Amino acid sequence: MRVRTCLATCSTSTCTSNTSDSTIPLPKTINRTPTPKLLLPSDTTSSSDAPSSSISSSNSTTTSNSSLQRQLSLQTLPSVPSLQKLSPETLNLSISHLCITSIKPKSSLPITCLSVHANLLYAASSHEINVYDRATCETLCSFNGQDSSSGSLKAVTFCDGKLFTAHQDCKIRVWQITESKRYKLLTTLPTVNDRLRRFVFPKNYVTVRRHNKRLWIDHADAVTGLAVNNGFIYSVSWDKSLKIWRASDLRCVESVRAHEDAVNAVAVSIEGTVYTGSADSRIRVWAKPVGEKRHVLITTLEKHKSAVNALALNDDGSVLFSGACDRSILVWEREDSANHMVVTGALRGHRKAILCLINVSDLLFSGSADCTVRIWQRGLDGRYCCLAVLEGHQKPVKSLAAVSEAASKGVVSVFGGSLDGEIKQWQVTVSNRNIL
Repeated sequence: MRVRTCLATCSTSTCTSNTSDSTIPLPKTINRTPTPKLLLPSDTTSSSDAPSSSISSSNSTTTSNSSLQRQLSLQTLPSVPSLQKLSPETLNLSISHLCITSIKPKSSLPITCLSVHANLLYAASSHEINVYDRATCETLCSFNGQDSSSGSLKAVTFCDGKLFTAHQDCKIRVWQITESKRYKLLTTLPTVNDRLRRFVFPKNYVTVRRHNKRLWIDHADAVTGLAVNNGFIYSVSWDKSLKIWRASDLRCVESVRAHEDAVNAVAVSIEGTVYTGSADSRIRVWAKPVGEKRHVLITTLEKHKSAVNALALNDDGSVLFSGACDRSILVWEREDSANHMVVTGALRGHRKAILCLINVSDLLFSGSADCTVRIWQRGLDGRYCCLAVLEGHQKPVKSLAAVSEAASKGVVSVFGGSLDGEIKQWQVTVSNRNIL
């Protein structure tokens, strides 16, 4: 079985560095790039079998060459300048962090996804979802534990009072919280009604592999990421597609063939610009022109050397962070003098693949296959500082959740979920030395 995302194998990259333009135009320059292929009924798509890794190796490579490649891979993205040139002292900051609790679900299975909503922490262990009181870490309930056929749970998000979960069985499940604080399965996406509206007409089918056709509203492989914006749910999948669902009636309104390999991450800005990251090492930027019904491709970013695993945006959407198997976090910022984004540099320090990213206020948290979580903050002139390294996990950190504590200024609660089956909670405090 071929693996779609890279963990420890990411340290032996032999990928060719891309040289395409690193500028990201925003929606005003939409006419620059041809519209991508949409998954319309008349289209055909290539096989959705396990996509090939963006890291390749030749059987004829000698041992000495392999050793050299491993040494060269330590210099991740040498053409992109490093941004972590500041220290907490330079920023006049004081930081403290404390691991205040550790949660181990009864299943002892790898933690595949974490999400915080209101005062609750949602943690997925394989197919089961456990709900905890965020303040006390007390287990409140669990659900989907009996449906092992759904496979590993990949993402959790919230919209219109409902909970949406993405699964390895190609489906998105929609849950409603009952009066007794239990979770009731409302439906799966695509819904039965959506299927009935389309299944009769041959034009609504696309070829997903040889002699196998599906409705274009179906994902044909594991759903790996979810994002919500302005009443729409955006889903990406190992089937290489991006699909958009309307929350009001749960119908699929658009499907785009987004990449040439598995899509691992999706992020949506406040104004509706969509970013997708893929195992093809690319990030693609999508937007819907005024008056148009479909999203079009703005541009493709090709600075990473291996699979892109995680994306995150800052609060106003002016900065994009991307993490990949090349062990670097690239920073893309919008220039004040122009209506576009440019890559400003890389954040380095992790020893293995970047698996997850989350931005809270002015802090960026990154989780890695090296079992650590790093905290980054932007300083003057676009330079960054690694404020701290959170340790304690025994296996890769697969998911992060974080929230600013309103009652305490400068205090952030950080939750890290690992393949070791454990959830750790850190309390991070960042304060100005002049105030102490």
